[in-house]
Amino acid sequence: MAAVRVGVNGSLGRMGKVTVQAVQSSDVLELVFSADRDDDLGALIASSKAEVVVDFTLPSVVFENTMTIIKAGARPVIGTTGLTQKELSLIGDELAGRGLGGIVAPNFSLGAVLMMKLAAEVGVHFRDVEIIETHHAAKVDAPSGTARLTAKAIAEKRGEKTDDAHEERDLPCRGGLHHGIPVHSVRLRGKMAQQEVVFGGMGETLTIRHDSISRSCFVPGILIAIDRVLKISGLEIGLPL
Repeated sequence: MAAVRVGVNGSLGRMGKVTVQAVQSSDVLELVFSADRDDDLGALIASSKAEVVVDFTLPSVVFENTMTIIKAGARPVIGTTGLTQKELSLIGDELAGRGLGGIVAPNFSLGAVLMMKLAAEVGVHFRDVEIIETHHAAKVDAPSGTARLTAKAIAEKRGEKTDDAHEERDLPCRGGLHHGIPVHSVRLRGKMAQQEVVFGGMGETLTIRHDSISRSCFVPGILIAIDRVLKISGLEIGLPL
């Protein structure tokens, strides 16, 4: 069986370097290109005949990159956050029209994905909830994509309407109110990635916490996503577990 041909966009960044190493260490994947901001992504996909392209770049260019990947005939696995609901809809339409699969996941850590699933279940029983997410000082977006997706998962599990466009940002914190849930974002040197989902009830609290101690924790999820994206048609949000 031929190895899956994989390209990595944003290969000089922290997550890009992890992804390159993950692909190179796999027996069933072949790294056919590694690109950064000065490369012609479409031309690299065409010349390398990449089947899957993993993107870890910047919110300002992720939509353009994703559309370039799809139009070049490859399947996108997007770890870059910042895509709007309208952009996700356009990506989904483009994938469906070409019979390709795509995955957009704000977090590839298996523990983080399980944290989100558990939080959604608990949120049905505990109405009071706040999210505190802490990342390294260089992280561009606040709140994180994981925090946004956690809030949305809780709201959806409760059967509440979610609205990506309407997000209040006037609370006394970096973050704001997302899908009706307060999110507090901390950016500090010395930190990598941590999230707490704190639920309050009568006379008790329940906290679900996840810590990413090393970026190696993202490797299993990246490999799962690459395998999954070859088997689907259309867009999937989040890592499938």
